[in-house]
Amino acid sequence: MIYRPYDYQKRGQNWILEHPHCALLMEMGLGKTIVTLTAIQQMIDDCEISRTLVVAPKKVAETTWSTEAQKWNHLGSLKVVKVMGSEKKRKMALAEKADVYAIGRDNFVWLVGIYGGVLPFDVLVIDELTSFKNSKSERFKAMRVARASVKRVIGLTGTPAPNGLIDLWGQMYCIDGGSRLGKSVTRYRETYFESHRWNNIVVRCDVKKGCEEIIRNKIADICLSMQAKDYLQLPDLLTHTIPVELAPATMAAYNKFEREKVLEFTQEHEGEPSNLLVNSAAGLMNKLSQFSNGAIYDDDRNVHEIHNEKIDKLAEIVEGANGNSVLVFYQFKHDIARIKKKLKGYNVVVYEGEAQLMDWNAGKIDVLLAHPASTAYGLNMQQGGHYIVWFGTGWDLELYQQANARLHRQGQTHPVTVYKLIGAHTVDERASAALENKKEKQQSLLDSLNYLIRKYSNG
Repeated sequence: MIYRPYDYQKRGQNWILEHPHCALLMEMGLGKTIVTLTAIQQMIDDCEISRTLVVAPKKVAETTWSTEAQKWNHLGSLKVVKVMGSEKKRKMALAEKADVYAIGRDNFVWLVGIYGGVLPFDVLVIDELTSFKNSKSERFKAMRVARASVKRVIGLTGTPAPNGLIDLWGQMYCIDGGSRLGKSVTRYRETYFESHRWNNIVVRCDVKKGCEEIIRNKIADICLSMQAKDYLQLPDLLTHTIPVELAPATMAAYNKFEREKVLEFTQEHEGEPSNLLVNSAAGLMNKLSQFSNGAIYDDDRNVHEIHNEKIDKLAEIVEGANGNSVLVFYQFKHDIARIKKKLKGYNVVVYEGEAQLMDWNAGKIDVLLAHPASTAYGLNMQQGGHYIVWFGTGWDLELYQQANARLHRQGQTHPVTVYKLIGAHTVDERASAALENKKEKQQSLLDSLNYLIRKYSNG
């Protein structure tokens, strides 16, 4: 296929060429991968570089970079090797002669370790820069050690600060080593944010008045930001929130279950530090979400089915799609078996990797079941369909936005319709509201926990 770049894509390519350390904050669908590969090819042709390392989410490293390189005529000589699989296979891949080496971000710490912190690459591409926002994570610590050994660093993301500007520090450090936002996240927080504490532990940071512009100005010389609405005429994204009413007896059982779990939670976790409380709160919300979806795990991971209200609604939507393929995002593994049983007669496939992606885009799958974490970043799925159903939304705004963008992106020729199945009067409503209000996941969980505790504390 012949590559005819848009003007904004040419601008992105030139940005990479002109800035040895830079970030492309290009919204989903604008073509970050092809822009970056084209710039890499030009630098190879100019004898400026020879080896590039791409660190990406596993599924993206597995499919997107090699697929894009094979797709375009001008990249025909570019060899992309996937550093995937067992340690032996990864080492064999690294030993191959290639132009681009793509590795999953979960193996980045291992990679830095085997090279002793000095990477033998000319260019480091961090695909989905937000993966390195947590300065306490092992992958960030590995990046902190290794980035200085590479002469060019390129960060790619469409959502650099979905949960607020506090997320920017770690990402920008990966690019410039702390020269713009400082060497310490603590100092960054103290300088630009008002901290809110719970049990003397910071749980939320709000940017100080006037500091948002200061932060953006500090990173403006290395960050090129583009929004899809400014460059693309995408089809509409139509979102429908579908309240799913539970039968009276089921609703009464849910209320009883919710009350018991909340009271049990308050007894078990009284006085727990807030950083641990968030994880415990997530466990509680997951239990309530399972009930809303129609089945729950017991302590031995046995599945107990409760109701079919969401399953029935999903079947109506699939039938109403009139033969069009439907992408269904599920939350829990027990959702899969129940959905497949209900949709017997349709070709229902669980997404696992490249094979399912190709079949989906070829129109061979009626219903593709995917966990949002497995498809949220970088996959081009727009050829396969334009209907999305969230069997349960979860609480993560970034995953929600990124997952929807698998279909609502450049190349999509139909309006994309998103259905959110929300259990009426259940925890689903609070999760959905958190996404609509663009609240950070941790704060949403704590807010919802406090709401439930207040609700039952006097009852």
